Amino acid sequence: MKPLAILLAFGLCAVAQKPDVDNARLETHAFSGSLQAEFARNGASPYWAAWSEPIIPGRHGGMCWSTDDRQDTHATGAPVRLEGQTTLLVLVRMENSQVNQLRVASLDCRFDGGGLPFYWISGVPASESVSWLKSQITEKSPDRAILPIALTAGPEAERALDELTSPTSPARVREKAAFWLGNSRGPQGLEVLKRMLANDPDVRVREQVVFAISQSKEPSAIPTLIEEARNDKTPQVRSKALFWLAQKAANKQAVDAISRAVKDDPEQSVKEQAVFALKQLPESEGVPLLIDVAKNNPNPGVRKKAMFWLGQSHDPRALDYFAQVLK
Repeated sequence: MKPLAILLAFGLCAVAQKPDVDNARLETHAFSGSLQAEFARNGASPYWAAWSEPIIPGRHGGMCWSTDDRQDTHATGAPVRLEGQTTLLVLVRMENSQVNQLRVASLDCRFDGGGLPFYWISGVPASESVSWLKSQITEKSPDRAILPIALTAGPEAERALDELTSPTSPARVREKAAFWLGNSRGPQGLEVLKRMLANDPDVRVREQVVFAISQSKEPSAIPTLIEEARNDKTPQVRSKALFWLAQKAANKQAVDAISRAVKDDPEQSVKEQAVFALKQLPESEGVPLLIDVAKNNPNPGVRKKAMFWLGQSHDPRALDYFAQVLK
């Protein structure tokens, strides 16, 4: 068999693989029509249903879980995937024809079905999976359905996330979609977050977008935060950018941006937030910068804030500075 054919065959086998389920009445159904129709055919009594989709590349943490919070184990003989999972498993618990639980896992996990029927739905198109998941998003609890969308590979999920971040979506939905874009969607996710910063009308949403950018592993994430700290039109967003830059203390550009905000930002509240950001740095770096601000900044309110945070540090260098001032 040629290499390409082998790879294709392997991919088909991975998609066709069933989950390892104990203590359940496992049935396999080939997808037909829609997921909603599949669920309706299974009746109103409690049951679990599941299907698989390709997962975005990368490592996404442990995906084997247990409802009683005990560590679940991988299925017997399952591989330890050093480069991360290859397949996303979407699990739905239905009761009285309503969604009772919605979870994600890996096909490498072992499950206990609690004696309920367990319907494995094979061949669910990504477009249908994403469409059904979108229908389950509520403003009250958007996370449970946005997460599997964010982990699903392919253009269908990308389009859905674009739509969920549109200003026409509820603010809480936009915030949660932004979080998962920063955490999981790489450069494409970062580009969507930049558009949200430019276009979202809600300052609180844009503050959450800044946090989402701080979670991105893309190299351009820190320069984006620095740009927001310098130039965003609202003080609240500039302040948030400074706070999250302080969590990136190993990056010299981030520290320089914070120091520049202390000196140059036109808003007093942002200057004071930048002083607090200096306090968030490791003491080996932050304390000397705070001492310099306390000594030399021309703004009395900023100097006062620097003195306050120096006092909270209990660092010997801060105590030495206070002793000099009080002589």
